[in-house]
Amino acid sequence: MNCQPRIIRMVYKWLFNNQTCLLCDGPARQAYPLCVACEQQLPWLGDHCLRCALPLPMAGMTCGQCSRRPPAFDQVVAPWAFGFPIDTLISRFKHNRQWPMGRLMAEQLGQALLHQFAEGLPRPHLLLPVPLARRRLRERGFNQAAMLARWLSAQLSVRCDERLLTRSRHTPAQQQLDAKARWRNLRQVFCLSGDVRGLHVAIIDDVMTTGATAQAIAQVLRKAGAQRVDVYCLARTPKPGYA
Repeated sequence: MNCQPRIIRMVYKWLFNNQTCLLCDGPARQAYPLCVACEQQLPWLGDHCLRCALPLPMAGMTCGQCSRRPPAFDQVVAPWAFGFPIDTLISRFKHNRQWPMGRLMAEQLGQALLHQFAEGLPRPHLLLPVPLARRRLRERGFNQAAMLARWLSAQLSVRCDERLLTRSRHTPAQQQLDAKARWRNLRQVFCLSGDVRGLHVAIIDDVMTTGATAQAIAQVLRKAGAQRVDVYCLARTPKPGYA
């Protein structure tokens, strides 16, 4: 059963019209629905951990957690810190089915990735969206990570596989749990149904908070023989109290 909405025509309509900024309703005067003023005020991710993209006060550093216990993934790429108004845009995309918001953010993430590929970031062989459990997919009607992966696949010319990675059981929503509970919640949840030996794989998600989901999936991919595992997401959550 395919629960994904048929959204291509609806979302891509804005490419062929005079753009209105999705944040302020003013004229965008750009190829995408975001004016220059609003674009400049987005919470762009500045200095961050070289491994997990956690916001840090200085560039070129690795955070304490990644230094003590290196994660199974190699690098996280995220254009924004999880703050206003990106948090609102993601919520409207994820919970209110406002897919143009997701399309806009995916376009910006894709541009950031293309720039980093040109600067030397290895291009992956495969994009894998974080899967939803069947119960949550029925409730929500779509998987936001799968939609992001499809858009990125077309923009980056990298293959996307929405069926290779699955969840073996339903788990409580991560947003309701603290850091330790998030790690326990994801033990032995993800399964692979294909071969990733020797491949560079990129995990696609909307937000990275503690990194528990990315770590759990990356461990499965590493055990299956993946050569490199990166994470591409829209936003990275700072530590509590980080300005």
